[in-house]
Amino acid sequence: MYSPDELLEQAHLDLARADHDEEATGLDRRQFMFYSLVAAAASTFGADKLRAQGATGTPVIPAGGRGGAQQAQQAAPPAALGNGEAPALQFQAYPGGTGALMEKLARERGRAAFDRAPWVVEKWTGPVPTNAEDIAFLPAHKLSSLIKEKKITSVKLTEIYLERLKRLNPTLLCAVTITEDLARAQATQADAEIKAGKYRGPLHGLPYGVKDLFATKGIPTTWGAADFATRIIDEDAEVVVRLRDAGAVLVAKLSTGLFAQNDQWFRGRTNNPWNLSQGSSGSSAGPASATAAGCVAFSIGTETSGSIVSPATRCGVSALRPTFGRVSRSGGMVLAWSQDRVGPITRSVEDAAMVFNVIHGSDEKDPSTLTTPFQFDRNLKLAGLRIGVDPNGAPKEFVDKLRDLGAKTTDIGARPAVGGAAPLGGLNSEYAAAFDEYVQRKAKEIGLDLNNLPTPPAGGGRGGVSPYGMTANPDNAMAPADWNPRFISGRAIKSMDFINNQRRRLILTTKWGEFMKDLDMFIAGPSTDVGINAQTGHPCVVVPYKFDVPAQQGGGGGGRGAGAAAPAPAPATPAAPALNPQPICATIIGALFNDDKILSVAHQFQTHNDVASKRPTV
Repeated sequence: MYSPDELLEQAHLDLARADHDEEATGLDRRQFMFYSLVAAAASTFGADKLRAQGATGTPVIPAGGRGGAQQAQQAAPPAALGNGEAPALQFQAYPGGTGALMEKLARERGRAAFDRAPWVVEKWTGPVPTNAEDIAFLPAHKLSSLIKEKKITSVKLTEIYLERLKRLNPTLLCAVTITEDLARAQATQADAEIKAGKYRGPLHGLPYGVKDLFATKGIPTTWGAADFATRIIDEDAEVVVRLRDAGAVLVAKLSTGLFAQNDQWFRGRTNNPWNLSQGSSGSSAGPASATAAGCVAFSIGTETSGSIVSPATRCGVSALRPTFGRVSRSGGMVLAWSQDRVGPITRSVEDAAMVFNVIHGSDEKDPSTLTTPFQFDRNLKLAGLRIGVDPNGAPKEFVDKLRDLGAKTTDIGARPAVGGAAPLGGLNSEYAAAFDEYVQRKAKEIGLDLNNLPTPPAGGGRGGVSPYGMTANPDNAMAPADWNPRFISGRAIKSMDFINNQRRRLILTTKWGEFMKDLDMFIAGPSTDVGINAQTGHPCVVVPYKFDVPAQQGGGGGGRGAGAAAPAPAPATPAAPALNPQPICATIIGALFNDDKILSVAHQFQTHNDVASKRPTV
């Protein structure tokens, strides 16, 4: 009587011989079927596993013997993975695929479609401000004019922003690291180059801040976590390289919420400079706060699902969440390879276009990236655009002004949705994969068995409460009291469910393509479509349109809808502090790769509106 392991071994050998040896004719159909069944049964009941563990001492030869498997093989250990290595599968925002998009652009525009458009810095007009605060709050494109015409030096401008950062940061907590030495060296170099006639372009000499998710050589990159407070990734992220090559001056690493979650990080909460009783929202908390407070000329944020739009709206500044794939994420912390985006946060829409014109384009280090045309038009005629308006959500004052400027609008209804394509099905898996190495290390430190996690309660632990019964503790990023649920719950999702969710996501993007085929852009409620467009990849511009007292926030930190009654507070709950007036923002959602058009429309509005010129008192 043969053991299952012996039968399996003989089956593997005979099947491999029959499969690869053209002279082997000794197996009749009955023997072949017998061996196949034995191989399947023995594998099912664990003989392969026993042998792999050394139970028999025989070499492991996979059934079928294909791919040269007649040779005994020693399984190689899996390649080590950190946070940044991208998967082989890449999301493509264009439903027909990037290749089809490239062919379409080449047919329509030729080689010029892939060339970066030149940016014309307009001449400075009028007297030059002498007060440091007046200079600090100038839009970046105006500062660019002053520097190009040598009416101000980069060194002077850098010192203005360094002074403001050091003075206001204890109140705002918008900067993690103020890079004084690097900033002064870069500013000195910029002035010398400009004096010598080596002008690099519109960002030359402009001081900026970058969200502290991006690696910067010789400077800590903390991701908002105490565990990484002193960690240095000894390279520059691609966006930092492009800005450095353009002559921009890095003055600060700006705060991000813990692992890109809201506005709480290891030193506390980043605040809205207009209303210090509020956090600045997140996770691009520092970029929005610092830009609104006149601490940088411009800043760079990131978004997975709302992390540019939300803080820009909260702090009353302009911003661009670009079409997915237009700016490299290389060297930045990964939350979700299929949704992360990089974009500018600025004091004017023209500033956002000026910065984006430098940083966009393909990068071999980020396989999601591609180059498509970007042609910002300061004098775009609105009458020729197809602009949709949601009559139940779009801000009336904003839409009315665009119509006064010549826009022809069409009412739109509900946007496409696909059941089962909710972001958590895919996002949590991407979060968990991106942070697997970190989570495993921390699980060992705190004694958590990742193979025996408790079942999360219904609702998935939304609202900042962990699905594993743990609560937030910002002083210790990954102590047992602060286990980030986003990095754990995704470990339990079945691979087939994840794949099917991505299939539904392609259906969703296709339906959005059909919805947008007769629209260049549309206007709805300021945050109505943020979540679904995080999945579809559509661009969005944030633009302040009026100056007013913002709506009070609900208990969970989210704004209540218009007309919604606030619940009566419990007797022991203090009343929410009264809020000061500040810029109130609208959003414009663009068709894919219409980043230039939505910026041009927002710019037309902004040139006939003075809200962006207002400044907070901090």
